Amino acid sequence: MYDKWFSQRSHSFESSGIRKVFALGEKLAHPIDLSIGQPDFDMPEKAREAAINAINSRKSGYTQTQGLGPLLERLQKDVDHLYHHADRKVFAISGTSGGLLLAALVFVNPGDEVIMFDPYFVMYESLVKMVGGVPVRIDTYPDFNYDVAKLETAITPKTKMILFNSPANPTGHVATREETEAVAKLAKEKNILLVSDEIYQTFCHVPFTSPAEFNEDTLVMGGFSKSHGMPGWRVGFAHGPKELIEMMLKFQQYTFVCAPQVSQWGALGGLDVDMSAEIQHYRKKRDMLVEGLSDLYEIARPEGAFYMFPKAPWGTATEFVEKGIQKYELLVIPGNVFSARDTHFRISYAASDETIERGIEALRKLAKDK
Repeated sequence: MYDKWFSQRSHSFESSGIRKVFALGEKLAHPIDLSIGQPDFDMPEKAREAAINAINSRKSGYTQTQGLGPLLERLQKDVDHLYHHADRKVFAISGTSGGLLLAALVFVNPGDEVIMFDPYFVMYESLVKMVGGVPVRIDTYPDFNYDVAKLETAITPKTKMILFNSPANPTGHVATREETEAVAKLAKEKNILLVSDEIYQTFCHVPFTSPAEFNEDTLVMGGFSKSHGMPGWRVGFAHGPKELIEMMLKFQQYTFVCAPQVSQWGALGGLDVDMSAEIQHYRKKRDMLVEGLSDLYEIARPEGAFYMFPKAPWGTATEFVEKGIQKYELLVIPGNVFSARDTHFRISYAASDETIERGIEALRKLAKDK
C-alpha cells in the first residue's frame, strides 16, 4: 500500500548482501564469523580516554561543519607534509562512507558514468545509482591488478569520476606505484575526478602509494574505523583541492551537519598511537589462511586490508557460501555482493586466531563437499 510513496531511487539498488549474511549469522549457535569488515582489536586507550574526557567535559554540541579545530590542525599538518599541495584542504567526515556519499551528491549528475574496478566495495555501485549515475565496471580478474589500458578504453565523454580503492575491499589488492601513477595521470589528462578510498592504508604489507602524489586534483578519503578499531564512532576525513572541499562542506551542512564531536576527540587522541603491532598481527592472520588454504583454493595473495577473495572450488559462490552457512556455520560473503561475477567469495580475517583456525578447518571440508 506504500509503493506510491517510494522514490524511483529507492528501487534502483538492493539491500546489502553483507547484511543478509549477518542476519543469517544471528540464527547460528556457534558461527565461524569471517564475514564482518571491522577489526577485532580494541580502540587505543588514549583514544578512549580522549573520548571519555570529552564526554565528562560536556563536549556534546556541534563542531564546525568542517570539524574540530585541533583535529583539523593535526590532519592538515600531516597532509601538507605528505603532498606539499598549496591548495589541498582537509575536513572531518562521518566515516569514509559519509564522505563517499557527499562525493556522489556533489559531483555526479544523473546519467554521468562512474568507473569502478570490479570487484569493488559494496557501497560504490549503490551510491552511484542513488544519485542517478551509471556504474561502469572494469574487470580485474584473476589477479585484481588495475590495468590502465582497460581504464582508458572504458572512458567515454560521459565519464565523470573514477573510484580507486587501494588497499582494496574485497580483494586485499594493493596497487603498485606504477599502477597508481598510470591511473592518476590518465585521470588528470582526461579531466576526470579521481576519488581515492584509502580507508585501509594502514593495513598495508607492501609499499603504499596514493594517486594524490601524481595528481593534485585527487580527492582522498581516509578514516579511523579500521586503523584504530573504532568503526562505530563514525569519524573520518577527506582532503582535496579547496574548491572541491568547500562544495562538499556545503552539502555536509544539510546532511550530516558535522562528524560526531566526541568521536573527533577520540580520533585526535588516537592519532599518535603506534598501531604497528596490530598490523603485524593481521599479517600473520593472512599468512595462516594462505598457508592453510592454498592447496585447495585459487587465491591471489592479498597484500593489504584484511580480506582475501578466493575462487569457489565448485558451484557458484552463492551456492558455495549457502552450503558453508547451512552445514558448517561458516559466514563468508559471496562474490556477487561485490562484483558482476559470482565466482569468488570474501574472507575477512579481522577475527581471532581461534576463529581463523576454525574457519580453515571448515573451508577445507567445504572445498571437498561438492
